[in-house]
Amino acid sequence: MIGKPRWKLLGLAAAVIAAGLTLAYFMTRNAPPHYVTAPVTRGTVATTITASGTINPEVTVQVGTFVSGVIQTLACDYNTNVKKGQLCAKIDPAPYQAIVDVDQADLATARAQLAKDQANLAYAKLNSERNAELLAQDSVSRDAADLALSAYQQAVAAVNLDAAQIQNKAAALRSARINLNYTNIISPVDGTVVARNVNAGQTVAASFQTPTLFLIANDLKKMQVDTNVSESDIAGAVQGAAASFTVDAYPKRSFHGRVAQVRQAPISVQNVITYDVVVSVSNPDLVLKPGMTATVRIVTAQATDVLRVPAQALRFTPEGTARPGVGTGEGVVWIARGDQPVAVPVTVGINDNTFVEIKSGNLRVGDPVILAQAATGAGRTVPTPSLRL
Repeated sequence: MIGKPRWKLLGLAAAVIAAGLTLAYFMTRNAPPHYVTAPVTRGTVATTITASGTINPEVTVQVGTFVSGVIQTLACDYNTNVKKGQLCAKIDPAPYQAIVDVDQADLATARAQLAKDQANLAYAKLNSERNAELLAQDSVSRDAADLALSAYQQAVAAVNLDAAQIQNKAAALRSARINLNYTNIISPVDGTVVARNVNAGQTVAASFQTPTLFLIANDLKKMQVDTNVSESDIAGAVQGAAASFTVDAYPKRSFHGRVAQVRQAPISVQNVITYDVVVSVSNPDLVLKPGMTATVRIVTAQATDVLRVPAQALRFTPEGTARPGVGTGEGVVWIARGDQPVAVPVTVGINDNTFVEIKSGNLRVGDPVILAQAATGAGRTVPTPSLRL
């Protein structure tokens, strides 16, 4: 059986605990709410569209061959810097040199035949004139005179035929020399060899289509990003718009350029329509390589040096408070002033889902706008996030 002193101690402990719980309840119930805030700042607000693309040189030239044959020598390799007119490869010229020699002989034969027929023409002319004089004197028959005239006319035709043959043989010789010259594969531009598709000793055939031997980039310091922009976003991509992109090789570096062209031809892949938007970018340090995959952001609207608040501030409403109705282009933000949030009507502009431009309203730089109500503990201020374009 428990003694009376012990009962008194248990009753006293229970009373203390009950009093503590009651006090804690009333203190918690009456404690003012705490808020997560962020300061009003001044900076840039920009909306963008995102697309993926591939980096390519602005000008890429495919160097092929017009004639078939065996690659005799190679003078260019990957990454070779070449000048316009520089020899990159040579096809075995022997078969084409033989054709040139044959055509030269044919031309010489045609010229010799012309000289022979011209001599015959001179004799036929004299003979025809002589017979014409004798006919006038009734010294020869008319048949003899007509025969001499016919021989003269045939000699004239033979000379004209020889002249045409010479032109034909000369054209064939020029064609053969052109084909012989085509055995020299030269660079048509100044640039850098980015691809070589042949080896020495390999046979190339140009019967149906021109094979590509080399791929030469005109200037690797001037690159472009060919992006695929969806049809829902293409209205925001305009020529001259600012753009930025990142590549996997340099994930912490942002490259900047401008939209150089919005091509009209649609690209359909599995009934999904996209358009090629070309972003021009400078590559002075040659860190961008042809074929790299880029994630591109194209600026569709931008406001610089404007008052801005985090987008979350426009979505916050204190607990137990009805959200006020607002019209298009309007909003309400709440500022923590003392223990009570104060509603501030504002006129909003560009919204990039990180920041919202404030065109008008009773806000100043540094004002603590409320983002959320803290569950427990003291309120805190959220650092201003950086804007990445």
